[in-house]
Amino acid sequence: MILHKHEKILLKELEKKGKVQINQLGMNPDSARRAAFWLQEKGLAKVEENEKEKFMRNEECGQWIEKGFPEIRILKKDGEPVAGLSAEERIGLIWAKKNGWITIEGGKIKKIGEPGEYGLATAAAEPEKASEEELGVLLKRKLLHLEKSKEFMVSLTGNGKREAGELGEIKEEIGELTDEVIASGSWRGKEFRQYALAPTKDAPVGRVHPLTRMAGKVRRVFRDMGFVEMEGGMVESAFWNFDALFQPQDHPARELADTFYLEGKEELPEKGLVERVAKSHEKGWKYKWDPKEAKKRVLRTHTTVLSAKYLNKLKKNDAKKYFAIGRVFRNEATDFKHLAEFHQVEGIVAWEGATFRDLLGLLKEFYRRFGFEKIRFRPSYFPYTEPSVEIEVFFDGRGEWMELGGAGIFRPEMTKPLCDVYPVLAWGLSLERPMMLSEGLKDIRTFYKNDLDWLKSPGVNR
Repeated sequence: MILHKHEKILLKELEKKGKVQINQLGMNPDSARRAAFWLQEKGLAKVEENEKEKFMRNEECGQWIEKGFPEIRILKKDGEPVAGLSAEERIGLIWAKKNGWITIEGGKIKKIGEPGEYGLATAAAEPEKASEEELGVLLKRKLLHLEKSKEFMVSLTGNGKREAGELGEIKEEIGELTDEVIASGSWRGKEFRQYALAPTKDAPVGRVHPLTRMAGKVRRVFRDMGFVEMEGGMVESAFWNFDALFQPQDHPARELADTFYLEGKEELPEKGLVERVAKSHEKGWKYKWDPKEAKKRVLRTHTTVLSAKYLNKLKKNDAKKYFAIGRVFRNEATDFKHLAEFHQVEGIVAWEGATFRDLLGLLKEFYRRFGFEKIRFRPSYFPYTEPSVEIEVFFDGRGEWMELGGAGIFRPEMTKPLCDVYPVLAWGLSLERPMMLSEGLKDIRTFYKNDLDWLKSPGVNR
C-alpha cells in the first residue's frame, strides 16, 4: 500500500502510543489531522470526533472581575443623585436594585443591603464551576460566550497495526533538491542521483472541477432566461447582510455561533436608506434599531446580500431579473451534509406586475432546463419571504422526491425601504446539493478532498 510520509510517521506514533488526541502527537496539527483522515479512508485508522464547549469571558467581563462588578461599585454612591450616572453605573444601578441592595428615594440612591460574597462575580471568574442559573445571567448580559471546539482522537485498526509493523524503522529523508543543491553539484552524490533521475509519468491533462462546470451550467440557464448576473465582495456590513433583509438585530443567526465576524467596521450607506430600514425595523419588530450593530463587518452568510444591494439601485417601475452564484460562509461544524463555506445560487424578479403563479412557472422552467421533469412545491417558511415554498424534484435513479431549493415573495418590509417595489420574486439553492444527488455522493466534503481518482472518473467528467 502506498503511504505518504506523514501517514507512515503517524502509523509508527500510534503503534507506540495507542489511542491519542491528534494535537498531542508531536506532529504539525494540520499534517497529523490530514494524515489521520487519509489513514481512516484506507481502513488503517479510526478517527473519533468529540465536541467540547467552553465558556469564554469578553474584555468587559475581565475588567469587571478586576475592578468589581458595577452593581457592587454602585453601593459606594449611597446618598448620591441618580442623575448624571454613567452608562456603566446605570447598569450597576439596575442590577443592584434587582438584587435588593438599593432603592431610589427622592432621586437619590439609598443602600438597604449588603451583598456579601457575590456569587455572580465568582461565576464569571470560574465559569466551569458556575451553576446553570449563573451562566444564564452572564450569557444574557453578554459577559460570557460559548465557544465550541472539536477534539479528534485517532487509533489504529487491526489492518493499521499490521501495516505499522511491516513499515520497520522510518529513516531520515534526504533534503530537497533545491536550486542551491543543483548549482553546487552535490546532487551528483548517490542519494540525490536516485531522486533526480527517477523515472516519471507524463502529467495528466487538466480538467475543469465539477463544481465549476455546474456553476457554468447554472449561469447559462439563467442567461438564456434573460437574467443579469449580480456580483459583489464576500466581506459585507451587517447592515447589508442582515438589516436590509428585515432581519432583527437580536436574531439568533447574528450570533458568533452562526456568523463569522471580522475586525473593524463598515460604513453605512446613504442616510435616507438607513432611516427607511431603521423605521421598517422599529415599526415591524418593535425595538430601537442600533446603527452600531449594523456597522459590524461579516463574511457574507448568503448571496441575498447582493439582491438587497441591486434592488436598492432600482428605480420605481424598473422591472429587472437578476441571479447570483457565489461563496457564502456559516460558522458551523462540518459533516457529511454541512460545510462552513459553500456556494449559494439565487434568482430574483423585481416587477410590480408579478404574481405567485409567475414564480411557480419560472421555477418549473428553471429546473426543467436541468432535466428535472417532475417538479412539485410544498408550503414552507423562510425569514425574508411570504408566502414561501420548497421545490422538490423527482430523481428516477433513486425513486424518491428530493428538496433542492426554497422560494417565495420578498416581504414588503424588506423591499419597500430598498426600492419601493413589491412584489419581488426570489428563489435559491445550494450548488453542491443537486450535484451530490446527481452524482450519487453521500458526503458533501467529497467536492473539496481533491480525490484525483474521483475527479478523473468518467462520470464526473462527462
